[in-house]
Amino acid sequence: MDMSDHADATDGPAVRPLPAFEPPYYVVVFSSVRTPGDRGYGEAADRMDELVKEVPGYLGHESARNPGGLGITVSYFRDSAAIEQWRSVGEHRAVQKQGRAEWYERYTVHVAKVERSQEFERE
Repeated sequence: MDMSDHADATDGPAVRPLPAFEPPYYVVVFSSVRTPGDRGYGEAADRMDELVKEVPGYLGHESARNPGGLGITVSYFRDSAAIEQWRSVGEHRAVQKQGRAEWYERYTVHVAKVERSQEFERE
């Protein structure tokens, strides 16, 4: 489920990126173009935001949508087992199916293992 219209999964609007996690860990990059209108999307996305937090190994996510409509959500997981657990949650699978039927014109999913991570913050 694309959570691009929503804040970071931790709490409140994202005012900074998530921290650099200790590698190795995994990212799932979900890039999408939505169909017009909401039709229950916001409510479903909010529910997925809460449900994914229950998956052991879920680290958080960051989302953005540009004015042209391209949305990107990057979700962080400790290991591939956590990703598989999230993929297998029945309610998540049902929302994915609804997304293909109603909410997305197109999307891509990329899964990658992160081997290096760093961060910077101005004092």
